[in-house]
Amino acid sequence: MTLAEVKQLLTDKFGEQVIAGEELTGLQPALLINPAEITRVCLELRDNPATYFDFLSCLSGVDYGVEDGRFGVVYHLTSIPYQTQLVLKVSIVHDRTGDTLPHFPSITAVYKAADWHEREAYDMYGIYFDGHPDMRRLLMPDDWEGFPLRKDYHNAEYYKGIKID
Repeated sequence: MTLAEVKQLLTDKFGEQVIAGEELTGLQPALLINPAEITRVCLELRDNPATYFDFLSCLSGVDYGVEDGRFGVVYHLTSIPYQTQLVLKVSIVHDRTGDTLPHFPSITAVYKAADWHEREAYDMYGIYFDGHPDMRRLLMPDDWEGFPLRKDYHNAEYYKGIKID
């Protein structure tokens, strides 16, 4: 199934507002999905016999930079029986002020593999996934301050009295 066919299937099912745009350049074209709809979109793509994207191969957090003021998530879906791949992206504006984190819906109810992927995106980028069953740090210590892969992150000089290079 082509990207255009998947786009048509999703707009027929959910309406025009589900697709926020397309990225047709680069190595892997992507559909930009309305963030509020990502769980329903993934469920449809998994359960629809025409698509059957049964495997979440990767989920990555993205910090688009301080100037852009956006955070996003990229989903790489694979249909093993149809031997096809699909990239979905969601993003929101977030100004980095205050104590609030960027929020996206969790897709752990659709793909169990999303569990640790979402925890890694939380741990490294500070992206919070609403509805995740165990949203806590995965790679960094529980008392670590900040999110190391954010573009505005500054390394601490010391951690528990140990100098960090």
